Amino acid sequence: MENKKDILSRAYLVYVVMCVFAVAILYRICVIQFTEGEMWKQKAENFTTKVFEIEAVRGNIFDANGNLLATSLPYYEVGIDVNAPGIDNKLFNANKDSLAWNLFDLFKDKSKKEYLKVLKEARASGDRYVVLKRNVSYKDLQTLKTFPIFKRGRRGGLVTLQTNKRERPFQILAARTIGLSRPGIKPVGLEGAFDSVLMGVSGRRLMQKIAGDVWRPINDENEVEPKDGSDLFTTVDINIQDVAEHALLKALVSNNASHGCAVLMEVKTGEIKAIANLSRNEGDSTSYSESLNYAIGYATEPGSTFKLASLMAVIDEYNINLDEKVNVGNGQCMYYNIPVKDVHEPSSPILTVQQVFESSSNVGTSKIITKYFSKNPQLFVDKLNSFHLNKPLGLSIPGEGIPHIKQTKDRDWSGVTLPLMSYGYESLITPLQTLTLYNAVANNGRMVKPRFVKEIKRNGITVKKFNTEVIDEQIVKKETIAKAKQMMAGVVQNGTGKKLNTMAFKVAGKSGTAQIAKTGGKKQKGKSAYGDVGNRNYQASFVGYFPAGNPLYTCIVIINSPSNGVYYGGLVAGPVFREIAEKVYSSGLDFIKPVNTKNTLLTNVPQTIKTQNRELTAVCKSFSILARSNALENNYVSKNPNDSVRIDLVESHIESSLKKGVVPNLQGLSAKDALFLLENNGFHVKLFGMGTVKSQSIEVGQKFYKGDKIILILS
Repeated sequence: MENKKDILSRAYLVYVVMCVFAVAILYRICVIQFTEGEMWKQKAENFTTKVFEIEAVRGNIFDANGNLLATSLPYYEVGIDVNAPGIDNKLFNANKDSLAWNLFDLFKDKSKKEYLKVLKEARASGDRYVVLKRNVSYKDLQTLKTFPIFKRGRRGGLVTLQTNKRERPFQILAARTIGLSRPGIKPVGLEGAFDSVLMGVSGRRLMQKIAGDVWRPINDENEVEPKDGSDLFTTVDINIQDVAEHALLKALVSNNASHGCAVLMEVKTGEIKAIANLSRNEGDSTSYSESLNYAIGYATEPGSTFKLASLMAVIDEYNINLDEKVNVGNGQCMYYNIPVKDVHEPSSPILTVQQVFESSSNVGTSKIITKYFSKNPQLFVDKLNSFHLNKPLGLSIPGEGIPHIKQTKDRDWSGVTLPLMSYGYESLITPLQTLTLYNAVANNGRMVKPRFVKEIKRNGITVKKFNTEVIDEQIVKKETIAKAKQMMAGVVQNGTGKKLNTMAFKVAGKSGTAQIAKTGGKKQKGKSAYGDVGNRNYQASFVGYFPAGNPLYTCIVIINSPSNGVYYGGLVAGPVFREIAEKVYSSGLDFIKPVNTKNTLLTNVPQTIKTQNRELTAVCKSFSILARSNALENNYVSKNPNDSVRIDLVESHIESSLKKGVVPNLQGLSAKDALFLLENNGFHVKLFGMGTVKSQSIEVGQKFYKGDKIILILS
């Protein structure tokens, strides 16, 4: 009996404990369900929903004329919620086949049957989000919105997620200067330098996690709309840039060179109008790309173009005359058993300072500098430093190369440093620094900083303007500048740049040929510091300004490692300079009328031109071209030249056709004039390309109405 009681008591105890435990569970369920319910629902919601950042549309980058250099194009991930409340069975069944066919016809990545299967399975399983296509263009998205079911708008189940892709309409042109923005990586070009301006402010969108680890938007609209970035207007002229890159590419290919650069700068403002940097692609000797910005980022020994700085230093300090005599002998001399040689044997053993510069004599230059500065070489270094060659320019673009002008206190200063420095060795400067010095001479001694950006605009309103920055109001005396200009003009008239003396306008400049040892230069007794002849690379360059009498632009061209046997700056880099200068001259209105003493045809007359009568007449008058017109003052005219000097103007029916409500023939009309005419007559105009009108989307003679859209393809 005692055992039985003991067993029953234990059983009762277990029963009571189980009852208490059950009551506790029931209590906890009630608390969770009724008291803490909202809290736990919120936590559950947090595990399946998340706020995503929506990238803002990055601002555009434009050239000096408003042409797009870089822009962000929208692309979309397109999905469908076939179980949306607005899609009932009747609507779905009536339109599923036509929707599947339209999707197939637009994307062509799946068959109609496959698309139909996707739609049916999603409907049957209750799936609220199925991805149809990624990277859909804006144009295709607009087409999608017209498809069956989708055309119902928000109730049609179409779900889109926008992403932006950066595009450069002109591809390779100025690619390295335009650059790119890479989060967490060293910035490149204007994209990197002005990233905070271009990027805008991100928006936010609430997304829900569904089956398959897929996130779909909860609402049709973003919770916080992104704010687009500001636009950047650069100084680059894409038309000149095009000429610069093609001229440089042609020179690189013809000379089998490794890389090169060309930069065009406006004298007064420092605006960079073109900057081309091309380097040979590995494994293809004729293929080049813009992979590195040599003009900005690479400081090298400049060679003979440095002679301008050396001779300006001695002229400014000691006021020597350009007719002062220098004994160059046979074009060879020695400094501490290191030979210095001229490329060509001098025309005379005695040369003037002017002739030394014109013939680019290494011996003559080194003798002038050692004569005046050997007792106080620091004075020479100080003069070079006063030209701001010893420190970076402080450009708006990142990655500027660090220059180096050797100082007398440096450990590697030696007895040969002064003569070698005088003609461009044992110093490092970037091509853009060389150009800036020459630009200061063209600008009568006023040194301005190279500038790449004109202004920043937001929604068409200017928020910041970039004005010309002056580095030094007067780097040397006016008399020194006059002598420097005389020396540079002599190079083209009588010296190493004579190939450029056949142009329709005068230019001034200096050629350069730097020797670079392939295995590294080491001074050896009785030998050049830059290797034996077979163990050298060369750097050919030409830098100058034009027109010589009234400088408007400076330009530098550098070709590295030409390997077809010709490596002199005037022969290798000079033609690129010439092509760029002639393009600028032919398209610029700032130049004076050309003097053509040889009475030869300077350029071919275009086959057709269409423009306003008064504009074409004014052009003909300014160039003394005979013109006859039967058109009214403001009418638009076309011209067909029957020879190189005579232009006949005939009345056009463009304006009269528009007044009658009929589309005229716009071919040959400039983009500016076409826009003016069409928009004044109620058209919505879209342009593709540059130049004059090549074709039009609405045929000639067709009736039109205000608000019609017309697309013009430009040549």
